[in-house]
Amino acid sequence: MVKGADGISNIITLATTAIALVLTTGCEKKQNLIYKEAVIEKQDLITAVTATGTIEPVTSVAVGTQVSGIVSKLYVDYNSVVKAGDVIAELDRTNLMSELSSTQANLRNAESEFDVQKTNYERYKSLYEKGLISANEFEQARLSYIKSQQSVTIQKENVKKAKTNLGYATITSPIDGIVLSKEVEEGQTVASSFNTPTLFTIAQDLTDMRVIADVDEADIGEVKEGQRVSFNVDAYPTDTFEGLVTQVRQQPTTESNVVTYEVVISAPNEDLKLKPGLTANVTIYTLEQKDVLAVPSKALRFTPSEAMMNDDEQIIDCESKEKVWIRDGKQFKAIAVETGTTNGILTQIIRGASAGTSTSLIGSTTSSASVSSAILSFTAAYSSVSSAN
Repeated sequence: MVKGADGISNIITLATTAIALVLTTGCEKKQNLIYKEAVIEKQDLITAVTATGTIEPVTSVAVGTQVSGIVSKLYVDYNSVVKAGDVIAELDRTNLMSELSSTQANLRNAESEFDVQKTNYERYKSLYEKGLISANEFEQARLSYIKSQQSVTIQKENVKKAKTNLGYATITSPIDGIVLSKEVEEGQTVASSFNTPTLFTIAQDLTDMRVIADVDEADIGEVKEGQRVSFNVDAYPTDTFEGLVTQVRQQPTTESNVVTYEVVISAPNEDLKLKPGLTANVTIYTLEQKDVLAVPSKALRFTPSEAMMNDDEQIIDCESKEKVWIRDGKQFKAIAVETGTTNGILTQIIRGASAGTSTSLIGSTTSSASVSSAILSFTAAYSSVSSAN
């Protein structure tokens, strides 16, 4: 029992010694501070916004029909190259020609009636001037003449409309371009309405594309026209494409409580790799400053304190809101600087410090060697006493 008590006493003594070592090491931590330093040097300041978008032609036209009918002939297919005015489809003309013939017949009847009423009006006018008929009879003749004249005008417009509709049966390309989509087949019936049905989509120039990117509301304030953009598409994962912001649209889009804004980006496509509908992963460079004097931003936030200093070390401060610190032997010296733009990680130094100046960033960590040694000593001693007991 006495031997066990002595063992416990020894363990307590060793534990006390180990704690004392740890505390002693803690008191000497100022001698074990490790300082990280960075060099003020010329660097590129870049800030970017990322988004996704869709590639589409700058100019594309949906070609439809303004009359109803059956598609009798198609002259183009997907990827067909067309010129403005080329016939790309025709509708059956049977009903349209019948309508034209009917309106022309109505016009002839109206003109015949007009000739009769004109002759009658002139005769009644002569009789009225001679006092041979009443004013009421003359007025009736005059009104019939005017009505027949109006009927001729109406029938002429009907004929004109029927001819126009017959012309609509021939569908032509409004622009030079390439057919992207074909929505009809021969024999299919198309019906015109307030919303004209789309038969073809024609892109004017596939060498001049654009990206419509959806930028988050948190980032849109940084995006401006003229900013450089790079993007890639899954179809060509190793290729990077370049463009410029050409438009920032003001109309927001809200989906699942997420607000985004459309940004239009130019996308030159001379090699025709970019195809309509591809998804683009976009990087918009909102800040780009090349080869400017810069320092890590955390250097501007570091300030040494007396608690960090050893007895033989000295702090030499200066009167300035913005400063960096250099370590010159046993001295920590503050250098007043004027800063410019920042991307959060790097900050531009306009004046005050020169390239190559080392700046203290943070008094980072203390060396843990002494504490570890004390703990190891305690562990070894504890194991020895336990074995003896």
